[in-house]
Amino acid sequence: MATDKSWQWWKEHTPQYFHKFAMSRRQRVIMAVFLLGSFVYIILTQERVVRTQGPTEFELALRKRRAVHMLGRVPGEPTHPEVRKFCSGLAKQNPNLVQAENESSPVIYVVTPTYKRPEMVAELTRLGQTLTMVQRIHWIVAEDSATCSAPITSLLKRLGLPYTHLATPMPEIYRREKFVPRGVSNRRAALQWVQANGENTGVLFFLDDDNAVDIRLFEEMRSTKTVSMWPVGLIGEYTVSSPIVKEGKVVGFYDGWPAGRKFQVDMAGFAVGVGYMKKQRKVTMPYIAGHEEDGFLKSLNLSISNIEVKADRCTNILVWHTRTAKNPIRTLNMETHQNDNIKVLADNMRHLGMIK
Repeated sequence: MATDKSWQWWKEHTPQYFHKFAMSRRQRVIMAVFLLGSFVYIILTQERVVRTQGPTEFELALRKRRAVHMLGRVPGEPTHPEVRKFCSGLAKQNPNLVQAENESSPVIYVVTPTYKRPEMVAELTRLGQTLTMVQRIHWIVAEDSATCSAPITSLLKRLGLPYTHLATPMPEIYRREKFVPRGVSNRRAALQWVQANGENTGVLFFLDDDNAVDIRLFEEMRSTKTVSMWPVGLIGEYTVSSPIVKEGKVVGFYDGWPAGRKFQVDMAGFAVGVGYMKKQRKVTMPYIAGHEEDGFLKSLNLSISNIEVKADRCTNILVWHTRTAKNPIRTLNMETHQNDNIKVLADNMRHLGMIK
Protein backbone atom coordinates (compact mmCIF):
# COMPACT_ATOMS: atom_id res chain seq x y z
CA MET A 1 0.00 0.00 0.00
CA ALA A 2 1.05 3.62 -0.53
CA THR A 3 1.10 4.23 3.21
CA ASP A 4 3.55 1.35 3.81
CA LYS A 5 5.84 2.55 0.99
CA SER A 6 5.86 6.07 2.44
CA TRP A 7 6.73 4.69 5.84
CA GLN A 8 9.57 2.60 4.32
CA TRP A 9 10.95 5.67 2.53
CA TRP A 10 10.86 7.64 5.79
CA LYS A 11 12.82 4.91 7.60
CA GLU A 12 15.51 4.82 4.86
CA HIS A 13 15.98 8.59 4.62
CA THR A 14 15.87 9.71 8.26
CA PRO A 15 18.60 9.56 10.90
CA GLN A 16 18.77 6.41 12.98
CA TYR A 17 17.93 8.15 16.27
CA PHE A 18 14.45 9.00 14.92
CA HIS A 19 13.61 5.33 14.50
CA LYS A 20 13.24 4.72 18.20
CA PHE A 21 10.25 7.09 18.15
CA ALA A 22 8.62 5.31 15.21
CA MET A 23 5.14 3.84 15.73
CA SER A 24 3.68 0.68 14.36
CA ARG A 25 0.81 0.86 11.89
CA ARG A 26 -1.68 0.00 14.66
CA GLN A 27 -0.32 2.77 16.87
CA ARG A 28 -0.59 5.27 14.01
CA VAL A 29 -4.25 4.33 13.43
CA ILE A 30 -5.02 4.70 17.14
CA MET A 31 -3.29 8.09 17.21
CA ALA A 32 -5.19 9.27 14.13
CA VAL A 33 -8.53 8.24 15.65
CA PHE A 34 -7.63 10.00 18.90
CA LEU A 35 -6.68 13.23 17.13
CA LEU A 36 -9.81 13.14 14.97
CA GLY A 37 -12.02 12.57 18.01
CA SER A 38 -10.35 15.45 19.86
CA PHE A 39 -10.91 17.74 16.90
CA VAL A 40 -14.61 16.84 16.65
CA TYR A 41 -15.02 17.34 20.42
CA ILE A 42 -13.49 20.84 20.22
CA ILE A 43 -15.81 21.80 17.34
CA LEU A 44 -18.92 20.57 19.14
CA THR A 45 -18.07 22.25 22.44
CA GLN A 46 -17.26 25.54 20.71
CA GLU A 47 -20.61 25.42 18.87
CA ARG A 48 -22.39 24.78 22.15
CA VAL A 49 -20.62 27.75 23.76
CA VAL A 50 -21.57 30.03 20.86
CA ARG A 51 -25.19 28.94 21.12
CA THR A 52 -25.18 29.44 24.86
CA GLN A 53 -23.69 32.92 24.57
CA GLY A 54 -26.34 34.06 22.05
CA PRO A 55 -29.74 34.83 23.55
CA THR A 56 -28.82 34.01 27.15
CA GLU A 57 -30.24 37.17 28.73
CA PHE A 58 -33.39 37.01 26.66
CA GLU A 59 -33.93 33.35 27.48
CA LEU A 60 -33.51 34.13 31.17
CA ALA A 61 -36.26 36.73 30.88
CA LEU A 62 -38.52 34.20 29.20
CA ARG A 63 -37.76 31.61 31.88
CA LYS A 64 -38.75 34.18 34.48
CA ARG A 65 -42.09 34.64 32.73
CA ARG A 66 -42.60 30.87 32.51
CA ALA A 67 -41.94 30.65 36.24
CA VAL A 68 -44.70 33.19 36.77
CA HIS A 69 -46.94 30.98 34.66
CA MET A 70 -46.19 28.04 36.93
CA LEU A 71 -47.43 30.13 39.84
CA GLY A 72 -50.81 30.41 38.19
CA ARG A 73 -50.64 33.52 35.98
CA VAL A 74 -50.30 33.90 32.24
CA PRO A 75 -46.79 35.02 31.14
CA GLY A 76 -46.70 38.70 30.24
CA GLU A 77 -49.99 39.60 31.91
CA PRO A 78 -49.80 42.54 34.38
CA THR A 79 -50.27 41.95 38.10
CA HIS A 80 -51.82 45.38 38.72
CA PRO A 81 -54.56 47.31 36.87
CA GLU A 82 -53.28 49.34 33.92
CA VAL A 83 -53.88 53.09 33.77
CA ARG A 84 -56.00 54.05 30.75
CA LYS A 85 -57.22 57.59 30.21
CA PHE A 86 -59.42 58.86 27.39
CA CYS A 87 -58.09 62.22 26.21
CA SER A 88 -60.30 63.21 23.28
CA GLY A 89 -61.89 61.85 20.13
CA LEU A 90 -63.70 62.56 16.90
CA ALA A 91 -66.28 60.06 15.65
CA LYS A 92 -66.90 61.44 12.15
CA GLN A 93 -64.52 62.73 9.51
CA ASN A 94 -64.18 66.47 9.07
CA PRO A 95 -66.28 67.38 5.99
CA ASN A 96 -63.54 69.79 4.89
CA LEU A 97 -61.28 66.86 3.97
CA VAL A 98 -60.93 66.39 0.22
CA GLN A 99 -61.96 62.73 0.02
CA ALA A 100 -65.62 61.80 0.32
CA GLU A 101 -66.40 58.83 2.53
CA ASN A 102 -67.89 55.59 1.23
CA GLU A 103 -70.12 54.65 4.17
CA SER A 104 -70.39 51.02 3.06
CA SER A 105 -66.62 50.49 3.18
CA PRO A 106 -65.18 48.78 6.31
CA VAL A 107 -63.46 51.10 8.78
CA ILE A 108 -59.74 50.52 9.34
CA TYR A 109 -58.72 51.14 12.95
CA VAL A 110 -55.07 52.22 12.81
CA VAL A 111 -53.36 51.84 16.20
CA THR A 112 -50.24 53.95 16.75
CA PRO A 113 -48.30 53.90 20.03
CA THR A 114 -46.15 56.93 20.75
CA TYR A 115 -44.09 58.49 23.54
CA LYS A 116 -42.63 61.88 24.38
CA ARG A 117 -39.39 62.69 22.54
CA PRO A 118 -38.16 65.50 20.24
CA GLU A 119 -39.34 63.62 17.13
CA MET A 120 -42.84 62.75 18.38
CA VAL A 121 -44.90 65.52 16.75
CA ALA A 122 -42.87 65.32 13.53
CA GLU A 123 -43.49 61.56 13.26
CA LEU A 124 -47.22 61.87 13.96
CA THR A 125 -47.59 64.78 11.52
CA ARG A 126 -46.00 62.79 8.70
CA LEU A 127 -48.05 59.67 9.41
CA GLY A 128 -51.27 61.59 10.03
CA GLN A 129 -51.06 63.43 6.72
CA THR A 130 -50.60 60.07 4.99
CA LEU A 131 -53.74 58.75 6.68
CA THR A 132 -55.81 61.73 5.50
CA MET A 133 -55.38 60.34 1.98
CA VAL A 134 -57.22 57.12 2.91
CA GLN A 135 -60.99 56.67 3.20
CA ARG A 136 -62.71 55.26 6.28
CA ILE A 137 -59.83 55.49 8.75
CA HIS A 138 -60.15 55.76 12.52
CA TRP A 139 -56.79 56.63 14.04
CA ILE A 140 -56.15 55.51 17.63
CA VAL A 141 -53.11 57.29 19.05
CA ALA A 142 -52.09 55.90 22.44
CA GLU A 143 -49.22 57.61 24.19
CA ASP A 144 -46.99 56.24 26.91
CA SER A 145 -47.90 58.91 29.42
CA ALA A 146 -50.16 59.38 32.43
CA THR A 147 -51.34 62.71 31.00
CA CYS A 148 -52.64 63.80 27.61
CA SER A 149 -50.12 65.73 25.49
CA ALA A 150 -51.61 68.96 24.18
CA PRO A 151 -49.53 68.94 20.94
CA ILE A 152 -50.99 65.53 20.01
CA THR A 153 -54.54 66.68 20.69
CA SER A 154 -53.98 69.83 18.60
CA LEU A 155 -52.56 67.83 15.70
CA LEU A 156 -55.38 65.29 15.72
CA LYS A 157 -58.05 68.00 15.74
CA ARG A 158 -56.31 69.87 12.92
CA LEU A 159 -56.02 66.79 10.69
CA GLY A 160 -59.78 66.21 10.88
CA LEU A 161 -59.58 62.40 10.85
CA PRO A 162 -61.87 60.33 13.05
CA TYR A 163 -59.60 59.61 16.01
CA THR A 164 -59.27 58.47 19.59
CA HIS A 165 -56.50 59.84 21.79
CA LEU A 166 -55.54 57.73 24.82
CA ALA A 167 -52.99 58.15 27.62
CA THR A 168 -51.76 54.70 28.65
CA PRO A 169 -48.47 54.62 30.60
CA MET A 170 -46.40 51.47 30.77
CA PRO A 171 -46.49 49.89 34.27
CA GLU A 172 -43.29 50.83 36.11
CA ILE A 173 -42.36 47.20 36.75
CA TYR A 174 -41.72 46.68 33.03
CA ARG A 175 -39.57 49.81 32.64
CA ARG A 176 -36.96 48.20 34.90
CA GLU A 177 -36.59 45.08 32.78
CA LYS A 178 -33.51 44.35 30.67
CA PHE A 179 -35.68 44.05 27.55
CA VAL A 180 -38.41 46.68 27.81
CA PRO A 181 -41.72 45.73 26.09
CA ARG A 182 -42.29 49.12 24.47
CA GLY A 183 -45.71 50.03 23.14
CA VAL A 184 -47.52 47.10 24.74
CA SER A 185 -49.54 49.14 27.24
CA ASN A 186 -50.62 51.44 24.39
CA ARG A 187 -51.67 48.62 22.07
CA ARG A 188 -53.49 46.78 24.88
CA ALA A 189 -55.53 49.92 25.63
CA ALA A 190 -56.33 50.34 21.94
CA LEU A 191 -57.40 46.69 21.72
CA GLN A 192 -59.79 47.23 24.61
CA TRP A 193 -61.23 50.32 22.92
CA VAL A 194 -61.73 48.56 19.57
CA GLN A 195 -63.38 45.55 21.22
CA ALA A 196 -65.81 47.89 22.99
CA ASN A 197 -66.43 50.40 20.21
CA GLY A 198 -65.24 48.99 16.89
CA GLU A 199 -67.59 47.97 14.10
CA ASN A 200 -67.72 44.22 13.47
CA THR A 201 -67.01 44.77 9.78
CA GLY A 202 -63.92 46.84 10.61
CA VAL A 203 -60.22 45.95 10.40
CA LEU A 204 -57.50 46.44 13.03
CA PHE A 205 -53.98 47.47 11.95
CA PHE A 206 -50.94 48.31 14.11
CA LEU A 207 -48.73 51.03 12.61
CA ASP A 208 -45.84 52.60 14.52
CA ASP A 209 -45.34 56.34 14.22
CA ASP A 210 -41.95 55.98 12.49
CA ASN A 211 -43.07 53.42 9.87
CA ALA A 212 -43.47 54.28 6.18
CA VAL A 213 -46.56 52.97 4.40
CA ASP A 214 -47.87 52.92 0.84
CA ILE A 215 -51.54 53.93 0.92
CA ARG A 216 -52.37 51.03 -1.43
CA LEU A 217 -51.86 48.71 1.56
CA PHE A 218 -55.04 50.00 3.20
CA GLU A 219 -57.22 48.88 0.30
CA GLU A 220 -55.41 45.52 0.35
CA MET A 221 -56.28 44.92 4.00
CA ARG A 222 -59.80 46.38 3.96
CA SER A 223 -61.35 43.04 2.95
CA THR A 224 -59.76 41.14 5.88
CA LYS A 225 -62.14 38.73 7.62
CA THR A 226 -59.80 36.81 9.94
CA VAL A 227 -56.10 37.74 9.78
CA SER A 228 -54.29 38.93 6.65
CA MET A 229 -50.52 39.21 6.18
CA TRP A 230 -47.91 40.75 3.85
CA PRO A 231 -44.14 41.48 3.78
CA VAL A 232 -42.49 44.26 5.80
CA GLY A 233 -39.31 45.82 4.42
CA LEU A 234 -36.15 47.14 6.09
CA ILE A 235 -36.28 44.86 9.10
CA GLY A 236 -33.95 42.29 10.60
CA GLU A 237 -31.05 40.31 9.21
CA TYR A 238 -32.84 39.57 5.91
CA THR A 239 -33.98 43.18 5.35
CA VAL A 240 -37.51 41.80 5.14
CA SER A 241 -40.00 39.80 7.17
CA SER A 242 -42.55 37.88 5.14
CA PRO A 243 -44.87 34.88 5.13
CA ILE A 244 -43.75 32.02 2.88
CA VAL A 245 -46.53 31.33 0.40
CA LYS A 246 -47.07 28.19 -1.70
CA GLU A 247 -50.13 27.67 -3.89
CA GLY A 248 -51.80 30.69 -2.32
CA LYS A 249 -51.41 29.49 1.27
CA VAL A 250 -49.01 30.52 4.05
CA VAL A 251 -46.75 27.58 4.91
CA GLY A 252 -44.14 29.32 7.06
CA PHE A 253 -42.24 32.54 7.65
CA TYR A 254 -39.09 34.13 6.24
CA ASP A 255 -37.66 36.16 9.12
CA GLY A 256 -34.17 36.77 10.46
CA TRP A 257 -35.20 36.24 14.09
CA PRO A 258 -37.28 33.07 14.57
CA ALA A 259 -36.78 32.96 18.39
CA GLY A 260 -39.18 30.06 18.81
CA ARG A 261 -42.13 32.13 17.58
CA LYS A 262 -45.05 30.43 15.84
CA PHE A 263 -45.91 33.65 13.97
CA GLN A 264 -42.63 35.27 12.89
CA VAL A 265 -44.06 38.61 11.79
CA ASP A 266 -43.58 42.32 12.43
CA MET A 267 -46.31 44.40 14.04
CA ALA A 268 -46.96 46.18 10.72
CA GLY A 269 -47.16 42.89 8.82
CA PHE A 270 -50.75 41.88 9.52
CA ALA A 271 -54.34 43.07 9.98
CA VAL A 272 -57.20 41.52 11.96
CA GLY A 273 -60.92 41.45 11.27
CA VAL A 274 -62.65 43.13 14.22
CA GLY A 275 -65.62 40.76 14.08
CA TYR A 276 -63.30 37.75 14.14
CA MET A 277 -61.34 39.23 17.06
CA LYS A 278 -64.50 39.84 19.10
CA LYS A 279 -65.44 36.16 18.81
CA GLN A 280 -62.28 35.04 20.64
CA ARG A 281 -62.49 34.20 24.33
CA LYS A 282 -59.54 36.29 25.53
CA VAL A 283 -57.56 38.57 23.24
CA THR A 284 -54.34 39.86 24.74
CA MET A 285 -50.83 41.06 24.03
CA PRO A 286 -48.07 39.96 26.43
CA TYR A 287 -45.53 42.23 28.10
CA ILE A 288 -42.70 40.12 26.63
CA ALA A 289 -40.26 42.04 24.42
CA GLY A 290 -39.96 40.53 20.95
CA HIS A 291 -42.95 38.24 21.42
CA GLU A 292 -45.77 40.78 21.37
CA GLU A 293 -46.98 39.92 17.86
CA ASP A 294 -46.69 36.17 18.41
CA GLY A 295 -48.54 36.30 21.73
CA PHE A 296 -51.32 38.45 20.29
CA LEU A 297 -51.86 36.23 17.23
CA LYS A 298 -51.83 33.09 19.38
CA SER A 299 -54.58 34.59 21.54
CA LEU A 300 -56.73 34.81 18.39
CA ASN A 301 -56.66 30.99 18.04
CA LEU A 302 -55.33 31.50 14.53
CA SER A 303 -54.24 28.63 12.30
CA ILE A 304 -51.47 29.35 9.79
CA SER A 305 -53.56 27.74 7.06
CA ASN A 306 -56.32 30.33 7.64
CA ILE A 307 -54.13 33.39 7.07
CA GLU A 308 -55.32 35.61 4.21
CA VAL A 309 -52.48 36.42 1.80
CA LYS A 310 -52.12 40.01 0.55
CA ALA A 311 -49.66 42.15 -1.47
CA ASP A 312 -49.83 40.00 -4.62
CA ARG A 313 -49.18 36.69 -2.85
CA CYS A 314 -46.66 38.40 -0.54
CA THR A 315 -44.38 39.45 -3.40
CA ASN A 316 -44.67 43.23 -2.93
CA ILE A 317 -43.54 45.49 -0.08
CA LEU A 318 -46.06 48.16 0.87
CA VAL A 319 -44.84 49.00 4.38
CA TRP A 320 -41.35 49.59 5.75
CA HIS A 321 -39.94 49.36 9.26
CA THR A 322 -38.12 52.69 8.97
CA ARG A 323 -36.59 54.33 12.01
CA THR A 324 -35.86 57.99 12.69
CA ALA A 325 -32.53 59.06 14.16
CA LYS A 326 -32.87 60.13 17.78
CA ASN A 327 -32.15 63.73 18.76
CA PRO A 328 -31.03 64.75 22.24
CA ILE A 329 -33.31 67.06 24.21
CA ARG A 330 -31.25 70.25 24.39
CA THR A 331 -31.52 73.42 26.44
CA LEU A 332 -31.08 76.55 24.30
CA ASN A 333 -29.51 79.78 25.53
CA MET A 334 -31.94 82.63 24.90
CA GLU A 335 -30.03 85.45 26.63
CA THR A 336 -29.30 87.31 23.38
CA HIS A 337 -32.72 86.64 21.83
CA GLN A 338 -35.16 88.29 24.20
CA ASN A 339 -36.37 90.81 21.61
CA ASP A 340 -36.56 88.76 18.41
CA ASN A 341 -38.43 85.80 16.93
CA ILE A 342 -36.02 83.15 18.26
CA LYS A 343 -37.43 83.40 21.77
CA VAL A 344 -40.98 82.77 20.53
CA LEU A 345 -39.68 80.01 18.25
CA ALA A 346 -37.97 78.34 21.22
CA ASP A 347 -41.18 78.58 23.26
CA ASN A 348 -43.09 76.81 20.48
CA MET A 349 -40.39 74.14 20.20
CA ARG A 350 -40.61 73.58 23.93
CA HIS A 351 -44.38 73.18 23.65
CA LEU A 352 -43.81 70.48 21.01
CA GLY A 353 -41.36 68.66 23.27
CA MET A 354 -38.36 69.35 21.01
CA ILE A 355 -36.24 71.13 23.64
CA LYS A 356 -36.17 71.60 27.39
